[in-house]
Amino acid sequence: MRRWLDASDRCGIPPEDRSCHIVAGMFTRVLAKHSKSFSLIDCISVGVDRMQRTFELMREQVEAWQKSDLTDVTAKVVIYEAFVESQLEAPKHLARTVRDLYFEPKYEEFKTRTIWSLSNAFTSAFKELEPIPQFKATAKLGEFLEARFSQSF
Repeated sequence: MRRWLDASDRCGIPPEDRSCHIVAGMFTRVLAKHSKSFSLIDCISVGVDRMQRTFELMREQVEAWQKSDLTDVTAKVVIYEAFVESQLEAPKHLARTVRDLYFEPKYEEFKTRTIWSLSNAFTSAFKELEPIPQFKATAKLGEFLEARFSQSF
């Protein structure tokens, strides 16, 4: 039986039934040989609790990014670092799309030149990818932007 489990909590599966070793924060498919004691409700409950605990931090980060203005040069440098210098694991052909979406956004709320708008340009460009590459690129984006702009906060 296949399940998705977070590394920091095995949802009550006894040690002898655990069949995975995962990098913290990442999710992976688990093949459990013995699932008698697995509780899907408990597992989902733990996941929802974690999401709720981190929601306030995420909201604060979004608000900070929405208030953090970027110069056009800074945005271009970030896009360059992401794709040309390969600091972000994402297909290089998306560089032009990210640039276009940032400097000519489709939606009014992203017309301001902020970190939030730049993040939106990246995630919107990633929608051109197949689901797995899209998930991987989006997961790496937060780390990339946080590392690039952490000194701003």
